Amino acid sequence: MTLLSPLGLLVALAAALPLAAWLAGERRAERVRSALGLAAPEGRKRARAVAAAAVVALLALACAQPALVRDEQRRVRTDAAAMVVVDVSRSMQAAAAPGSPTRLARARSLAVQIREGLGDVPVGLAGMTDRALPLLFPSIDPVAFDQTARRALASESPPPREVNPVATTLGALADAARGNLFLPTDERRVVVLLTDGESRPYDEGEVARALRAAHIDLVVMRVGSGDDRVFRESGVPELLYRPDPRADETLRLLADAAGGTVVPEGDAGAAVRAARAALGEGPTRSSGGERRLVLLAPWLALLALAPLAVALEPRLHWGARGLHASSGGATIPPR
Repeated sequence: MTLLSPLGLLVALAAALPLAAWLAGERRAERVRSALGLAAPEGRKRARAVAAAAVVALLALACAQPALVRDEQRRVRTDAAAMVVVDVSRSMQAAAAPGSPTRLARARSLAVQIREGLGDVPVGLAGMTDRALPLLFPSIDPVAFDQTARRALASESPPPREVNPVATTLGALADAARGNLFLPTDERRVVVLLTDGESRPYDEGEVARALRAAHIDLVVMRVGSGDDRVFRESGVPELLYRPDPRADETLRLLADAAGGTVVPEGDAGAAVRAARAALGEGPTRSSGGERRLVLLAPWLALLALAPLAVALEPRLHWGARGLHASSGGATIPPR
């Protein structure tokens, strides 16, 4: 266990000093009572004094922010890596309704879930329009992936090379396969593609040959539906955008040509299972420990409520009796 704010223990002096003064006073009072032959006071008073000191002590310990430290060893695949490629074209700004999450927002969240599910596999991230741009090379660091997905994965980044009503071409996957997205030691490789499937015409065979030459397996998830629209800030849909009714067929043909797998939208678990099936089993190494902190301060503050109730007991009873007396022995009905 460790203390994140040790100086918070100084607050305990507020409990220790009054308690010491009370104990000294009790010893003197005990001597006087013994000399006069008087009975000792009821034990409740002592209990309330100790309870009040306990409240301050527990809150002082909470101010010191104690935490349990857990070091967890993590294993990392040494022969495998994955890349999550996200379509960032203009059509990914479509949504089911004004104010609803866009396709890109849903893809961003799915990418993070897939990364978490792959766990011991280094995972990178890339954006794609009519070309692919790596944003993060395969890494075992989930925080780096999360931050990259939330901050760097933006609409039309990279911008398309050509001005076209349909900015995306799935043929960009061939360029990604030929690029140096993976290390030479990555014998098992997989690309998880998150896209709405709206693409200019391209050669599925060329993409499939490029993926096979680079020893890359493909997992495809469509994000979006034919009912989505791109909405302006006013909530009015853009008239120039229409969803492609052939998107599902386009992705199916791509997966068939590349020997890949199509998984349902929103099912990050299915994407993880398909990726793991493609990567198989392999050697791992230790990447060092991951430190996790379990904060105890909230529980200590909650625990302080018990002695607080004991310390306030006479006040509560007096308040009830005073209320009864002030009403002439009758209960005052609530207003």
